Amino acid sequence: MTTRVSIIGSGNAGLTAAYHLTLQGAEVCLYGAKGFDQPLADIEAQGGITALASCNDVELSFAGFQAIDTITRDLKKAVDYADILILPVPSFAQEPLFRSMLPHLKSGQLIMLMPGNYGSLVLNKIKCDEGYQDVDITFVDAISIPWATRIVGPAELAILGMKTHLPVAAFPGCRTQAAITRLQPLMPLPLTALDNVIMAGLENINFGGHPLLTTLSMGLLENFDGQFNYYKDCCSVSTARAAAVMEAERLAIGQALGLNLKTELEAMNALYDMECKTVYDVNRTSETHGKLNSAPNSSSNRYITEDAAYLLVPCYEFAQLTGVETPIITACLHIDNAYNNADYFKDGRTLKQMGLDGMLTADMMAFVA
Repeated sequence: MTTRVSIIGSGNAGLTAAYHLTLQGAEVCLYGAKGFDQPLADIEAQGGITALASCNDVELSFAGFQAIDTITRDLKKAVDYADILILPVPSFAQEPLFRSMLPHLKSGQLIMLMPGNYGSLVLNKIKCDEGYQDVDITFVDAISIPWATRIVGPAELAILGMKTHLPVAAFPGCRTQAAITRLQPLMPLPLTALDNVIMAGLENINFGGHPLLTTLSMGLLENFDGQFNYYKDCCSVSTARAAAVMEAERLAIGQALGLNLKTELEAMNALYDMECKTVYDVNRTSETHGKLNSAPNSSSNRYITEDAAYLLVPCYEFAQLTGVETPIITACLHIDNAYNNADYFKDGRTLKQMGLDGMLTADMMAFVA
């Protein structure tokens, strides 16, 4: 039986999801908001989406062409199209999209966020605050998107590779296995269960790989317009040492919350089928991450505006709650605030935004169970 799915978002991950889920046999509706709908016009003009076989003399994965069942700029149409809705959008887009979706949602629908970044908790709070408590939605947070991918031309993708599996958790956590059962027939890779959406946020591998290395490398990234192979060129022996200290802070937060987190090295080896001995080796040798030169060229890149604001800030907040010291996480956030004239401690993804403020640790973990 063909499964329908709506992809809400038309960026790199949205187009790749529309392409690959169609390749998997699903009927797909792809939605793009006004102002972000040029990719939709490109797909309409081309008749579908092409995944290139090579780009810049680099061999790529999953090459082919797929026509997409439905292309729309009407959010109600996209929400009505399917009971499974996937939002492969940046964290800052989750809230405004969900507020627009709320009047059209119905009980029984499932919303999957890729990446989650604690978005399920934020959206659940909005649902309750806006008076939609009786609409029974299952939220699912994935640790990331399945692919390393880029839009490289009109309706053209360069899919650099795909993870071996994708860890996910539902909110509430007791629904995770049922959610996986619904989602798995759509997905091009195995879904694996995490304890809860807090664990899913803490296991997002961008935590260690993006904000700190970008922050430490900002001078070169800006002055040379990001013309680097990011993972190879921004990870040095010394920056890897600093990242290891920040990784220890993340693991300590997990332990204080009663969560048995994978180390970044374990996660990267498992997700990309590697046998590296150190995270430094991961960054220097990963074939998936080393295929194209693509690096941030300013402090407004999502490696800071998303990964610091929506991954480091929650860690800082959990650390404050549990009494864990986080000097590297805290220092990185202070520097990023200075870079962007921002206050991520206030405007990032806080416990208050997640509906967790005022809870003791035990109460918080019971809430997400």
